[in-house]
Amino acid sequence: MTSWQIVRLAAGCFILLSLALGAPGSPLFISSYWLWFTAFVGANLLQSSVSRWCPLEIILRKLGIRGGC
Repeated sequence: MTSWQIVRLAAGCFILLSLALGAPGSPLFISSYWLWFTAFVGANLLQSSVSRWCPLEIILRKLGIRGGC
């Protein structure tokens, strides 16, 4: 896997987990404050698409995972 694939995988997992923990109809519901984490991940994806700067991708490349295209 390349770094950009891992970033998308992590973002998808974080969003689904935070929705499961924050949506009132979910059996895993803890608090609606988890929806703020969903918004944070979405905002980070948006800013990284505009600025081409993603902190997780930088960390992954320093760990030796090869970059994308």
